[in-house]
Amino acid sequence: MSKPNFARPHVAELLRRLAEPRRFIQVLAGARQVGKTTVARQAAERSGLPWRYASADEPTLRDAHWIAAQWDATRLLADGVDPAGALLVLDEVQKVAGWSDAVKAQWDADTHADRPLQVVLVRRAAERGAHLGEAPVREADQLEPAGQAVAEAAADEQRGRAEQYVLHGAYPGAAALVNQPDRWARYVRDAIVEPTIARDVLLLSRVDKPALLRQLFLLGCEYSGQVLSYTKMLGQLQDAGNTTTLAHYLDLLAGAGMLAGIPKYAAGAV
Repeated sequence: MSKPNFARPHVAELLRRLAEPRRFIQVLAGARQVGKTTVARQAAERSGLPWRYASADEPTLRDAHWIAAQWDATRLLADGVDPAGALLVLDEVQKVAGWSDAVKAQWDADTHADRPLQVVLVRRAAERGAHLGEAPVREADQLEPAGQAVAEAAADEQRGRAEQYVLHGAYPGAAALVNQPDRWARYVRDAIVEPTIARDVLLLSRVDKPALLRQLFLLGCEYSGQVLSYTKMLGQLQDAGNTTTLAHYLDLLAGAGMLAGIPKYAAGAV
């Protein structure tokens, strides 16, 4: 696994943003197990601010009241401990029902009260299109950690070779299993691929043909790095419908960080 003292460039960038005057909510978005929580916690520890970490990734249901409670607890730190403010990190925020409106309401309340409370939201890539209330751009500044970087892999005794990095991908949690192919494959399938498709894509987006989406993902894995048109896909997939459906499902998989297509390049604007 990655060494705990290794800090990615995202940590420095997040610290730089947190040091600016309070203006934007910071968002860390990415696929499962690419290090979003690690980046957020490392930045919080190095920020010099009193901070609170809370995760919605628990069996009990979370709602807007839970977000308000975490916010109030952090306000006590800002009001009673440090006049410079405080930092709230909300992890897996996409699991909270109505989270965007709740976050915006609390953020606006702090703005009106001139309270210097900074906020970092950690969420899945499948939710990257979600808005923060009515102002997704004005009040959200987004970073996207994308797995283990080459420099991080080189600093790790168990992943010191670039060949391993290219072959096994960039999931820190699977790094210790690269020398055990069967266990590594099971880990990637059971802990990353299946939860991402079942919980992040099918649960958070409307998918009328979930079996087709899974077939598309498997087909994309088989033809990785090759030219494959939507027309050819229609001939190989059962109940594929039309190319618009396939393009939409591919976009959902790309949003979850699982499978992406490279469109044909042309220099002309058309």
